[in-house]
Amino acid sequence: MTLGRADQQRDLFDEGARFCEETLPGNSIYGFLARERDRLFPDELFVDLFTGTGRRSVPPSVVATVMVLQRLEGLSDREAVDRYAFDARWRYAAGVGGYGGSGWARFAHTVLVDMRERLRRSQRPDRVFEVALEAAHAAGLVGRRRVLDSTPLYDAVATMDTVTLIRSALRGLLKVADAGLEAELRAALAGCDDYVAVGKPQIDWDDPDARAVLIASRARDGYAVLAVLHGRELTEAVEQASALLATVLGQDLDPGEDGVFRTARRVAKDRVISTVDPDARHGHKTASRGFDGYKGHAAVDPDSEIITATTVTPGNTGDTAAAEDLITDLLDNTDGPGTDGPGTRGGQEPIVYGDAAYGTGEFHEQLGGAGIESRCKTQAPTAAGGLFSKDRFGIDVAAMTATCPAGVSAPIRAPRNGDGGGIAYFGQACAGCSLRSQCTTAKAGRTVSVGPHEQALADARARQTDPAWVADYRATRPKVERKLAHLMRRRHGGRRARVRGTDRVDADFRFLAGAVNLARLAVLNVRRTANGWAVTT
Repeated sequence: MTLGRADQQRDLFDEGARFCEETLPGNSIYGFLARERDRLFPDELFVDLFTGTGRRSVPPSVVATVMVLQRLEGLSDREAVDRYAFDARWRYAAGVGGYGGSGWARFAHTVLVDMRERLRRSQRPDRVFEVALEAAHAAGLVGRRRVLDSTPLYDAVATMDTVTLIRSALRGLLKVADAGLEAELRAALAGCDDYVAVGKPQIDWDDPDARAVLIASRARDGYAVLAVLHGRELTEAVEQASALLATVLGQDLDPGEDGVFRTARRVAKDRVISTVDPDARHGHKTASRGFDGYKGHAAVDPDSEIITATTVTPGNTGDTAAAEDLITDLLDNTDGPGTDGPGTRGGQEPIVYGDAAYGTGEFHEQLGGAGIESRCKTQAPTAAGGLFSKDRFGIDVAAMTATCPAGVSAPIRAPRNGDGGGIAYFGQACAGCSLRSQCTTAKAGRTVSVGPHEQALADARARQTDPAWVADYRATRPKVERKLAHLMRRRHGGRRARVRGTDRVDADFRFLAGAVNLARLAVLNVRRTANGWAVTT
């Protein structure tokens, strides 16, 4: 398929375009795309996605416009194509004119599917996000302050129970095996299930004994199949399917003393919850709020509310694990703080804001080492029962000593692993201490654990007692919550992932961020001038 090109000759007498120009607000996303579409993503931007021979494609600038509006309005592919065909605002934004001209009347919804796949396989899969961010940089909207946060992304599949997981993994392995290997694998099965039907076997699910027998039989089948494959040279597809089966068996089953496998009375740390989407995980945004799927992480410029970076991780990943990917632009700045680089606000010091999920000692030290000020909130230490918390003890990391509220000092004994932390034991001094009832209930006396980043945490807690620090944090950090709300306001393609697998969900989330950035540029009245992108009044 060759590159199709949009008609650059605008019909001055097009009634649809004139109606939209007269009625749409000046900062409308439709007007912004109609005006700047050819500069943001001209057809030439997508030339690497097409060949030199074949039939003409729908102009990529038209398709990209439809994809952006689709993500902003949370539509399916079929709904987006219908909206493009019958909504004058969409046709105005795409630059195809009304129905009396020669513009594209409509196209099949599979064109959107094909464009996403072409982008995914290209060298620049995130080019729509990139061009929006480049325009924001060129207009001077992106400074050197970042606010970080994450939000749950629900997976696009059903969470499976143990029986369904094992059966699905076995069915997947039998499906990718060749005819000869499949026959060997089926010969190893117990014969009570042919693993052809998708549904679970018919048993009395209210009978615990019947459930136990079913689980044990599926476990025996799984291990028997793996025994057949042991030591063999396998194709990549069979190797991946067998690895998934082994994971499912190991995470949910425990062997009993009688040799019968039973459901484990625990939840595996990195439990696979679906064989259809093996990357999805159980996650917790808070201690009481769980979800299944992924986490979408974002960094936002708090002044312009432009999203500067995104990434997606499985739902059980901590926020700090993805933080470095969100501030790569700050970490890679070798010119030092306050540099008047292109697309930056002159003299602005780099600052990173985040809630308590980012207030770890390791992240504080990483930011400090890069010359970035950390305004990530750090939780105060707590102790059960209202006893003295660790911040009541004077900890001298340099001298490796800790001093209790009664004035008694104890050495911090370093652990054998040499991670830089240690433990201070006050056992002997606690015996006759008048403050013992307020400090510990342990018979052996009080102990205080000191982490490898204890000094960084102490410094962070001291900084956030400053009223100016608190005022700036409260005025700045909540802005990322509003931006995440913009990303999640449509359930389809927002909170609920439309695709499967970390890589695909990551690309889809970044495209959504690019669409939201374009809408933000429209609100800020960014225009392309003779001197480049600029905010106009």
